[in-house]
Amino acid sequence: MIVLAMAAAHSSNRMLKDAIFEANQACMDAMAVHGADAVTNATIGVVLDEEGKLAVLPTMEKVYRSLAMSELAAYAPIVGLPDYLNSVIDLTFADNKPEAHFSAIATAGGTGAIHHAIANYAERGEAVLTSDWFWGNYNVICVETGKRLETFTLFDEGQNFNIADFKNKVDELLKKQDSLLIILNTPAHNPTGFALSESDWDAVLDIVKPYTTSKGKRISILVDIAYIDFAGEKNETRKFMRKFSNLPENLFVMISFSMSKSYTLYGQRTGALVAVSSSKAVVDEFNQVGKYSNRAIWSNVNRGAQALLVKLQQDKTTYAAFEHERQELYNLVQSRANIFVNEAKQCGLNFLPYKGGFFIAVPAKDPAAICNKLHDELVFAVPLKLGIRVAACSVSLDKMKGIAAKMKAAFDKCNKA
Repeated sequence: MIVLAMAAAHSSNRMLKDAIFEANQACMDAMAVHGADAVTNATIGVVLDEEGKLAVLPTMEKVYRSLAMSELAAYAPIVGLPDYLNSVIDLTFADNKPEAHFSAIATAGGTGAIHHAIANYAERGEAVLTSDWFWGNYNVICVETGKRLETFTLFDEGQNFNIADFKNKVDELLKKQDSLLIILNTPAHNPTGFALSESDWDAVLDIVKPYTTSKGKRISILVDIAYIDFAGEKNETRKFMRKFSNLPENLFVMISFSMSKSYTLYGQRTGALVAVSSSKAVVDEFNQVGKYSNRAIWSNVNRGAQALLVKLQQDKTTYAAFEHERQELYNLVQSRANIFVNEAKQCGLNFLPYKGGFFIAVPAKDPAAICNKLHDELVFAVPLKLGIRVAACSVSLDKMKGIAAKMKAAFDKCNKA
């Protein structure tokens, strides 16, 4: 029998291989055999409580359940509920709004925001730039939209932000391209937990600004802040956003906002893409292309989650209770990460600079081999191209104890083999 390829040529060879979900499935399989108590799940990017169940913020759940059925069942406007978009802008910046024009488009989660930025602000066939440690879905979206992903080395020899290699890649690509989209996932970077400092941001802007004086050059920066509410105090972690004041008109900043992590509302797939520009015309164009993309891809976005955010934010007492609960969840994740960091230092396990967020990363030449060796200890983490991602968000305090030592032992065994 001859097997015909029915898909269009540009799609027929696409096969999704997702290391995160594959690792989580291996963990689930082990739990089925050995029991959940015996297995450590450091794979999945959601906060699990100390009993291993999905952690849901009580105030969020209470408000969500109080919504009228009409808010859950009705369509939302194509660009999103107006009050939702205004709330998103306020929440994105807190007390750090730059001097600029703003707008926002509702999207299907932070992923949808990233999709819209790549689809509309990178030329087909050209490169999008991000760091060599990156969330794999960036590449999937680039392929889907006819772009390609290129990377710079995130860390220098001192494990600081590698501004020299960032500059080299920007210079290299802008010799070939008239426009460039740069994706920077900070703070609480996935998968390392790293964050650019204020001086790092100064250096980034100093590198790209000179190109704005070149005829025909256009530069867009997408800041992925999916984990920002697990990175520290809200205004401290957002101070860098003030640097987006009065930028050149052909230097456009977008910020991807997500309700998944910050609201423990992962499956409702609600987020937004926020625009920041010194040019009202650029923001007006953003509104039009974003509206077009929304209509083409999902028509409109989950109304119930948008209504939830509005109702939460408009009641100061309720939102204060919500923020208190989220702070407690942040403290829990940070405590888990601190155990790993301290024990890694004690046993000599090399790991990348962790500032906050869900994940810690350990460099490795053969990540799959290390992870497979950890399976002998019923510990499951995610093998990536450059190393191993450990999800501090999903591992209880008790189970986190000893993981670093087990990982160091796995490295030693693999090195001897």
